[in-house]
Amino acid sequence: MAAAGIAAAVTAALISTSASAATQPAPTVKPVVGSPSQATLNERIAGALATSGTTGTTGTTKSSGSAVSPKIIGGNETTISTAPWMAQLWYYDDKGTTDESDDIGFFCGGSVVSPTKILTAAHCVKDENGKAYDWKDYGAVVTGTASLPTSNSDGSANLHGGTATAVLRQWNNPSYNPSTINNDVAVLTLGVPVKATPIKLTTNTDTTSYKAGTSAKIYGWGRTSSTSDDISETLKTATLPVQSDSTCSAYFGSLFIKGHMVCAGNPATGSDTGTTATCNGDSGGPLVVGGRVVGVVSWGVTDNGVDCVVQGSYSVFTKVSTYVGAVYAQIADSNLSYTDGKADLFARKSSSKVGYELDSKGTSLASRVSLGDWSGVNAVLQADLNRDGFQDFVYRLSSGDVYWDHFVLNSAGTSGSWASKKIFTNWKTRKAIVIPGDLTGDYLPDVLSEDSAGVLWLYPGKGDGTFGARVRIGGGWSQYNQLRGVGDFNGDGKADLLARKSSGGDLYLYKGTGKSGTGLFSARVKVRSAWTGFNTLAAVGDLTGDGKADLLARTTGGTLYLYPGTGKGTSEIFGTRKSLGTGFQQYDIFG
Repeated sequence: MAAAGIAAAVTAALISTSASAATQPAPTVKPVVGSPSQATLNERIAGALATSGTTGTTGTTKSSGSAVSPKIIGGNETTISTAPWMAQLWYYDDKGTTDESDDIGFFCGGSVVSPTKILTAAHCVKDENGKAYDWKDYGAVVTGTASLPTSNSDGSANLHGGTATAVLRQWNNPSYNPSTINNDVAVLTLGVPVKATPIKLTTNTDTTSYKAGTSAKIYGWGRTSSTSDDISETLKTATLPVQSDSTCSAYFGSLFIKGHMVCAGNPATGSDTGTTATCNGDSGGPLVVGGRVVGVVSWGVTDNGVDCVVQGSYSVFTKVSTYVGAVYAQIADSNLSYTDGKADLFARKSSSKVGYELDSKGTSLASRVSLGDWSGVNAVLQADLNRDGFQDFVYRLSSGDVYWDHFVLNSAGTSGSWASKKIFTNWKTRKAIVIPGDLTGDYLPDVLSEDSAGVLWLYPGKGDGTFGARVRIGGGWSQYNQLRGVGDFNGDGKADLLARKSSGGDLYLYKGTGKSGTGLFSARVKVRSAWTGFNTLAAVGDLTGDGKADLLARTTGGTLYLYPGTGKGTSEIFGTRKSLGTGFQQYDIFG
């Protein structure tokens, strides 16, 4: 995904072209392929199996003798074909000692929401003291099977047809509070894409799914009895009625945080009989309504030795509609370094035509890394068009042809090479090219392009470098000299577009609706006035790592500013700007 970086030194009217086309550029830096050996992953799973742990109990109390605990009692077994997006999260750290008493091993559930992205709970990523687990070095994710691994006679783990994949990096909501289990949502990024079919998230405007009495499904391998620590060997599912906020608050009191949590289920009976609920080991798994994730298994209660079935209690979930914007930022990341979950910047030096990667450090940029010769192009954009987790480059040659360079793994998943594919022909007169993300609601990146007459066109992405029939969005876009967008600026989980007027420099936000055609965007909102002092804007996604899309703006004097996103689609769209340094007039393309 990425910014619509266009010839930067001038306000974009018609993009200027070079008279001499150079050799087609190619990235010189290969992505990090985070895939240790299958033997190593198997060892981690076997170790976690041996410890038989699930995520631990927190110290939050409900009342005297009660404690909140991340928690399927009841329900039925199901197959992976009914829930192909279900993932098993295994963690094992022996602390480098032979003493087994200090080993940490546990299991959580998760949902595949993109080929390299697993949605789970933050308490599966951080412990009760707020210290992060190291999923890259000690974790493994298993997909493609309804069965939990079992131990072979030699101590290895039998995955029963499942596939083990390494974790490249982890993100949890920065506002997660382990004491209150508030903001309990996280995303693991896998080192290589998995074949499991992803499940979509609900939207931030979804209220229907949360109405009292709505039937929701839970899935997991957690404990099947309150009197046994054994987790289910086969994937289970159950149907729970969603409860109203008032019902949840009446039982849980201040522990239930309206807007951040949702509870579901009929009141527990105090025993396994008559109770259907999530339990330990189900943590991080999904609450599903209408084929979309509306909740993440978060916590339940323990009272005087009774676990998961405390009389009158309900299962509690993170309310996904509240966090969909932040999660979308992780799904649609533009992280060139692949390691930290922050969007990075491509910049081409005008004198040498060398392209550089400038990695974000949150509120500053790291030393630039050369990406080789990028002469003969007049637009470069980061764009993971096939959603494989590897950042790609989309660029236009001076001839007008547009190419997609994408990284292709070898069959072993241990290395790979860059491949190039022409995706558009004769776009020489196109005034703007933007790849803001998923505009149509199918989780696949789309392309916008403004033609020489000022008409904006949508090219719906198919996830493989091909596109559906173009759709006319509307005319009149020639009034803008810059169109920019990567990411969701108002936090609703839909990609948006920023446009700056040629006359006066006012900046407008076009909020994505998830609908195609003339309804692709809602009515524009002016978010900044008279931004005439900037000759280049660049939107590359979430630079700060907080789950909100940010904006870069370069002054005519060459100072580059970071405008951190707030997630608000109003005049408060950005926080206080931060200077990223001077001398940026040396670059003529940002992407």
